[in-house]
Amino acid sequence: MYRYDEFDRDFVAARVEQFKDQVARRLSGELTEEQFRPLRLMNGLYLQLHAYMLRVAIPYGTLSGRQMRKLAHIARTYDRNFGHFTTRQNIQFNWPALKDVPRILEELAEVEMHAIQTSGNCIRNVTADHFAGAAADEVADPRPYAEILRQWSSLHPEFSYLPRKFKIAIIGAEHDRAAIQVHDIGLQLKRNEAGALGLAVYIGGGQGRTPMVAKKIRDFLPVEEMLTYVTAIVRVYNLYGRRDNKYKARIKILVHETGVDQLVREIDAEWEQIRNGELTLPQRDIEAIENYFRLPDLPERAEGWGILAMAERTDPDFAGWVRRNVTAHRNPDYAIVTISLKPIGGIPGDASSEQMDLVADLAEAYSFDEIRVSHEQNLVLPHVAKADLPAVYVRLKTVGLVTANAGLITDIIACPGLDYCALANARSIPVAQRISERFGDQQRQTEIGDLKIKISGCINACGHHHVAHIGILGVEKKGDELYQITLGGSADEHAAIGEITGRGFSSEEVVDAIETIVNTYLGLRQSPEETFLAVYRRVGMEPFRQALYGEVSRAA
Repeated sequence: MYRYDEFDRDFVAARVEQFKDQVARRLSGELTEEQFRPLRLMNGLYLQLHAYMLRVAIPYGTLSGRQMRKLAHIARTYDRNFGHFTTRQNIQFNWPALKDVPRILEELAEVEMHAIQTSGNCIRNVTADHFAGAAADEVADPRPYAEILRQWSSLHPEFSYLPRKFKIAIIGAEHDRAAIQVHDIGLQLKRNEAGALGLAVYIGGGQGRTPMVAKKIRDFLPVEEMLTYVTAIVRVYNLYGRRDNKYKARIKILVHETGVDQLVREIDAEWEQIRNGELTLPQRDIEAIENYFRLPDLPERAEGWGILAMAERTDPDFAGWVRRNVTAHRNPDYAIVTISLKPIGGIPGDASSEQMDLVADLAEAYSFDEIRVSHEQNLVLPHVAKADLPAVYVRLKTVGLVTANAGLITDIIACPGLDYCALANARSIPVAQRISERFGDQQRQTEIGDLKIKISGCINACGHHHVAHIGILGVEKKGDELYQITLGGSADEHAAIGEITGRGFSSEEVVDAIETIVNTYLGLRQSPEETFLAVYRRVGMEPFRQALYGEVSRAA
């Protein structure tokens, strides 16, 4: 795990002192809220419906037990005893008092954390595969390259005021667990026929008002050229991106309006000017960063196979949790544990201070002091010996964190919606809770199989509804909350934008509509192994429209 050097510490400390003075001037009335707004946004502080909200960066979703314990302390001391993990692998505190924010930032700095570049028109927190460094299918750990991007982008003088916010994601496996094709830049580590490590490069993905899947513009870029090429992309975007209309200011619009071929010519021309310069990464620098992310020394734990098998035979609930929430590790004696933050009827992504403290304890005791945050709003222990899985399960159970639903219908992504967000048109959380309760029976969830529901409370799509198998978008119409449903989206390596079913549904109708869709799928599938997405891609929208709207489906 990356540790701050002297520059990092001085940089964060200076920012904390600067913001402390700005907050004091706001509290005294010297600064108006309008004057304070750009200053607070530079420090991850938003003004929500009811209070300020502080968004804390968790670079590439990786943190230690000490850092998680500090987040628990902040939740308990300065908030309402919980934090909300987000789809950018960050955490949000929804109720801090403005007077306390400088102290919160000071405490975060004590454990090498901050809130810089979690808002504003800059390069945001770089995200990565939450199984990075542990997954059995990985070509290379993407986190060293995410860290290089973090260092390069932090307060980059050329890119601090871009036309709009800019998001980068990176993976190291063929299977995409970080949704790289709905990012401004998506990077995939891969090896060529000679065994050299490089990157496939995607640009122009995004959601919001105009959802688009990114275009692949390079199939293999040598890793040493990562910063030169990404710099060229962002320079071209900074030069030509729309600044007259924030809704058309993203790079996806530039790709669409300019054409990908022409834009690549512009990027390559810029790239030629800076190739082989100071941004070319020397192998020694790559290796220096890689040393921070080396796989822990994992002792042989062959006895785990027998211990695990015995525990599964004697405890059906534990066996079900292993089937859904435990993933293969690159070391066969170990496993990756997904800790679901989606209890039946709960708020997706929320964790209490007690739960965070326990996860910190488990990371230190059983996972070599590593924790991950997934973009699906869950937590991960990446290096757990199979022999220790029963003990981990027992301790997670004491704080209600053994919901066995990873990837199932109740593992819902949801934004805070109108319960918190000033931009939202409709509530997301209550809808997610009611769907979770409707489908909460474990046997029924297992019968339905892999199915991703994602909910956004407005068109900004913070809940990623566009790329859900079943997406739900809350909209406002004549003072009422309506919910538009999309089907067939996907955020993996076969990324797709969902198709709208037809007219929206009221809050009272929407859960029944989801059940109709699910029952239609179950009636259409040709075997228990055929997933919802596979059925949708085979039969298309019409059977689902007919089930939802009957004879009016064609008009809809």
